Amino acid sequence: MLVAMIPQQSAPKIQLSQTAEYRESYSNSVQVRVSLWDFFLSFGTITHNAPDQVHINNFQGIFLSPQQAKALANVLAQNIQQYESTFGEIKLEPRAAGPIQ
Repeated sequence: MLVAMIPQQSAPKIQLSQTAEYRESYSNSVQVRVSLWDFFLSFGTITHNAPDQVHINNFQGIFLSPQQAKALANVLAQNIQQYESTFGEIKLEPRAAGPIQ
């Protein structure tokens, strides 16, 4: 029996860099829209102007392919699991159990 030897491919070297437009921001609100072709994540900050009034100021929208959205979900799940293993369970507020904004 002959077994073909397939050369092992090494993982590509990844080099990260930021463009001149790169910015880091804080977000405590993410809205998600989905279509057949992509996922759209809109990031913003929530301001409570009054007990019964919430204002969301969206500042960045990002389109992801369905494949990238699933890869992001996997990476987030792994990192949340590691975070909770180190620091304890992340508890959501009772209101967060409803529709996520």
